[in-house]
Amino acid sequence: MTEQFSYPSDREQSSADRVGALERLLIEKGVITGETVDKVLAYFESEMTPLNGQKIVVKAWTDPDFAARVVVDTPGALAELDLPEGMAGAEGEHLQAVANEPGVHNLVICTLCSCFPWPVLGLPPYWYKDPVFRARAAREPRTVLTEVGVDLAEDTEIKVWDSSGHSRWFVIPERPAGTEGFTEEQLMGLVTTESMMGVALAGHPA
Repeated sequence: MTEQFSYPSDREQSSADRVGALERLLIEKGVITGETVDKVLAYFESEMTPLNGQKIVVKAWTDPDFAARVVVDTPGALAELDLPEGMAGAEGEHLQAVANEPGVHNLVICTLCSCFPWPVLGLPPYWYKDPVFRARAAREPRTVLTEVGVDLAEDTEIKVWDSSGHSRWFVIPERPAGTEGFTEEQLMGLVTTESMMGVALAGHPA
């Protein structure tokens, strides 16, 4: 029987408990300090967040020239935007965007470990590292997408991109219909981390 993938909230809690215990142990042993932890957390809360990805997607939605450039030369296109310094570091090396379009849906996974474009999407969710998700998304992406609520037409081509240390992929989702009069702020509210991974559609969180 095929094991069905689902977002594992219980596992996330268990993982969070283990991380908390490890943090306390490292502080107790003097390996790190509470100040170090606070600095790292602040860095990812203020600099390396999905807000960066939302800005990129909305720029692509509202600027056709940028949309064409960002999938050809992603680092060059991102250099045009007002994004935090250090985008090329901290898991941001070799960023590469792919764009959904009518008849084509992109899905990003990492079959080897958990390579993730942190500067664009923030920290990876626990389930992204889940062996069930990683194996099944590569083998039967349409089924997995259906299970998490992404129902695509039968003739839609699904392209699966395997992130690695050489290419860290993220998705420019399709702009939802009926948003022509939306402000940039309203459009950003439609873009989720999941939609930039291809496990959801913009405006429809998984």
